[in-house]
Amino acid sequence: MEAEKKSLTRNGLKAAFLEVLKEQTAGDPMRPEVRWTNLACWEIAEALAAVGYPVSRNIVRHLLKSNGYVKRKAQKSLAMGGHADQDAQFENIRLLKQEYQAMGYPMISMDTKKKEYLGNFYRDGKVYTQEAIKTFDHDFSSAAEGVVIPHGLYDLQRNAGYLFLGNSRDTSEFACDNLYRWWMQYGQSHYPQAGSILLLCDGGGSNNANHYLFKEDLQKLVDRIGIEIRVAHYPPYTSKYNPIEHRLFPHVTRACQGVVFDSLETVKQLMLKTRMRTGLKVVVETVDKIYQTGRQYAQSFKQSMTIAFDSHLPKWNYTAAPSVLN
Repeated sequence: MEAEKKSLTRNGLKAAFLEVLKEQTAGDPMRPEVRWTNLACWEIAEALAAVGYPVSRNIVRHLLKSNGYVKRKAQKSLAMGGHADQDAQFENIRLLKQEYQAMGYPMISMDTKKKEYLGNFYRDGKVYTQEAIKTFDHDFSSAAEGVVIPHGLYDLQRNAGYLFLGNSRDTSEFACDNLYRWWMQYGQSHYPQAGSILLLCDGGGSNNANHYLFKEDLQKLVDRIGIEIRVAHYPPYTSKYNPIEHRLFPHVTRACQGVVFDSLETVKQLMLKTRMRTGLKVVVETVDKIYQTGRQYAQSFKQSMTIAFDSHLPKWNYTAAPSVLN
């Protein structure tokens, strides 16, 4: 008799619990099994007490867990769009990487991290400190002492990252200048026999696949260094597959979390602390140069360029070869 009474009480509590959540539950219309509630444990406990079931928050947590509600955060993992040639380009990039790896030629992944304001602004993360860190309650650009634009290159062959901290604009000239800096200071000594460089990058931003300005600056770059650059862009909405996005940038972010970016030098010293057990090496340099926006490519460039577009997916795949002998 006592066991039956307890069973009825449990069943009644469960029914009351589900009824409380019924009006405060949302879900995914495409996935009926996915549900979530915006009620806190104490709110559920109060609602249950109001219908005759006074329970503790621990009991509420047990009810949530037993009914499949587990505290989670949203994951940014679903692409907002796609492209009919996406899979074909992924396969093309795979074959290119296989080819360059076999030859021992450099494979460079390129991208720019989010621009940050310099000054006493809040940054996400926690650090050990003896006193509270107080920052401005708003991130107004008018209160900034400058900006930092971290442009990154990741060497897939050597597991090495190169960060160039600009204080101006993220332009195609800035991106190509950083490639030049990398090649002259590191690349040519690491790859003395290289006949080509494979450049993997997104399709937007300063290296936009649709912009001839990037191609013009790229042409100037290969003319300066005397070695061809083979470009392969990742399709739209797939930038997370660009190697630098998961092999370098997350570790850089972790090295900088919670610390105020009060100067360019502070940012540099923080990013230099980027480490991984896999042996990731990171070089950081500051770039003190003003880059202009609104530039246009020369009208004659399309006729004079030596850029060769692939027959397969030419929009995303092309090679810039030197037009002059060094």
